[in-house]
Amino acid sequence: MIKVGLTGGIGTGKSLVSDILNKLGAHVISGDALGHEAYLPGTKGFDQVVGAFGEEIVGDDGFVDRKKLGPIVFSDPANLDLLNSIMHPLIYEMIKDRMKDVSGVPLVVVEAAVLIEANWQDLFDEIWVVTSDQEIVISRLAERNNLSRNDAISRIQSQMSQDERITHAHVEIDNSGTILDLEKAVKDIWNNKTSWLTRIGAK
Repeated sequence: MIKVGLTGGIGTGKSLVSDILNKLGAHVISGDALGHEAYLPGTKGFDQVVGAFGEEIVGDDGFVDRKKLGPIVFSDPANLDLLNSIMHPLIYEMIKDRMKDVSGVPLVVVEAAVLIEANWQDLFDEIWVVTSDQEIVISRLAERNNLSRNDAISRIQSQMSQDERITHAHVEIDNSGTILDLEKAVKDIWNNKTSWLTRIGAK
């Protein structure tokens, strides 16, 4: 089994690649879902986040209200660093534990937008980076998120650059074409990896 960390910038198509891999037979774990789970009520993450940012971030339902937490952390880099210093180690351990429970599949894939920024690379055998032409990403963000061109560019530039991500990649998946192009590219990678596992007799 190959442990794959799947990442890429906003609007590049990470979720599409995850869906294709899931249909091909990979076990896919969502880093975003783990991030939500990491500060559910009763968890260490909940206690630490509320301890750091105050009871006012807790909604009437007893859960951390992301609409209240968001403005606090995204308006101040120090607050964002504090949140990340709490959450990244917790999610790291959750990813490690979830992958331990996976068996009987050729690939286990963890999709995580901040995989490289959080320094989770050592959890994986390979890092796969989804890339896309910036103008195409801007168009997708305009359609999907209703962002203006300037807002889309601002979102893109607030993240690690695509060139920097590529330096960490064992596999680059270009999603600048059609969905059919992407499906073919991912299937080709899948076939290459699974045939290699067959040749070495791995499970």
